[in-house]
Amino acid sequence: MLRSRRLEVVLSLEERKEQEALERMGEARNVADQQREQVESLNRYQQEYRDQIRNSQQGVVQVSRLQAWQAFIAQLDQVIQQQQTQLRQVEEVFEARRQEWLKAWERRRGMQKYIETCRQQEQKDQDLRDQKLSDDAAGRAFSRRHR
Repeated sequence: MLRSRRLEVVLSLEERKEQEALERMGEARNVADQQREQVESLNRYQQEYRDQIRNSQQGVVQVSRLQAWQAFIAQLDQVIQQQQTQLRQVEEVFEARRQEWLKAWERRRGMQKYIETCRQQEQKDQDLRDQKLSDDAAGRAFSRRHR
């Protein structure tokens, strides 16, 4: 069996690994996108809440109400910071998955190139064998005619 054919099994394995890495990267991207949307949603909510407070402060506001608003905004700040920390973590996971996929892609691509090089060499070898057989046949025919 030709070397390039035997290497097809290895290529198939590399393709499967690349596909699995691509799927893991996609899952990590989805988690990061969801986390990013959650942070953005919290930031929008906090801004809307601040706007409502500003608009309602046109007149006299009780101190207790003002303190409650400030406490709620502080809680929102804390939640947003926690979500941003989680976002950074899932983005790091995504980047790690992306690097894994990139390595798998490079391995698969390298194997494809190597197989192509083997095929080209096999074709050259076959062409040389065919040429040698043709030359041998022509030499025998020439020898028979000139006896």
